[in-house]
Amino acid sequence: MSDEEMPGGQARAAKTQRRTRIQEEKQELILQAALDVFSARGFRGSTIDQIAEVAGMSKPNLLYYFRTKEAIHRQLMDRLLTTWLEPLRAFDAEGDPAEEIRAYLRRKLEMARDFPRESRLFANEILQGAPTIEDVLKGSLKDLVDEKAEVIRSWIAAGKLRDCDPYHLIFSIWSTTQHYADFDVQVRAVLGEGAASDSRFDRAAIFLEELFLGSLLRKEE
Repeated sequence: MSDEEMPGGQARAAKTQRRTRIQEEKQELILQAALDVFSARGFRGSTIDQIAEVAGMSKPNLLYYFRTKEAIHRQLMDRLLTTWLEPLRAFDAEGDPAEEIRAYLRRKLEMARDFPRESRLFANEILQGAPTIEDVLKGSLKDLVDEKAEVIRSWIAAGKLRDCDPYHLIFSIWSTTQHYADFDVQVRAVLGEGAASDSRFDRAAIFLEELFLGSLLRKEE
């Protein structure tokens, strides 16, 4: 089977047993260029030619590494989901609820600050109906959220948190933290020129901690 006939549009360089350093660098260059293009234009509005131009390479050269636009997009989404879900995986049933929720909020805000392109890539995918990752959303993501919902229920049952719907708590944390990536232009416009990146994310963290923990933690009698 030739490179052109490889199934699934996988990265061709990844099919070799041993990739050279140059191959790895070229593949990463393509992925970073594609992240710029996809996050700005969405999947449907993006083309291989645009990605090649941003990467500074010819289209045939790019196609040596990735057969299709879909293959590039899927690899980016797989990488994003691994990173995006790590903070939720770290949610520890044996930990103190206040510290676990605080750490989760902080990490999600840090990701909104540090990975805005990835956040917009994910948002675009969801707005398009999640054609690339629907299987993940209904499979491993749902399993992970179900697992962490049980952690939250165990804290409620132990009297450590007020009663709440664990799923909607997780959804609320997702939406409030990711807002600072997906709507960063709006946030900066409203806050004004003096709102430096670190200060607005620090202030957001303080507010969200008060919002969530203030309503969830049981007060000592």
